[in-house]
Amino acid sequence: MDEKPSSGEILGIPYNFERPSLGRLLSSYWQPGKGMLVEKPFGIGYTLNLANWRSWVVLAVAGGLYYQQKSSGAASGGDGAADAEADDGPVEVIVDDD
Repeated sequence: MDEKPSSGEILGIPYNFERPSLGRLLSSYWQPGKGMLVEKPFGIGYTLNLANWRSWVVLAVAGGLYYQQKSSGAASGGDGAADAEADDGPVEVIVDDD
C-alpha cells in the first residue's frame, strides 16, 4: 500500500507532519542565512525566522499594538461591546429619496 508523504508542498505552500524533535524545532526558528519567513517545523505554512532583524520588528509592532489595545480597553472601563449594549436605545433613521 502506498503511504502518503508527511512533508512536501501543495500549491507552493510547504507542509510537514513528521514528528518534530527538539533540535529541529530550535533550528527551524533560528536560520541566520535565510530570509524573514521560513518553513514551519510542524504544520502548514511559514513562521518567523528569529535570526532575521525584520522578524523582531514585526514582533515589536505586534506587541505594541497588543499593549495599546489592552491599555485603551482598561482606560475606557471595560470592553467596547458591553458599553455599546448599555447605550442601546431607540434610533430614528430618515431616508431621503430625492
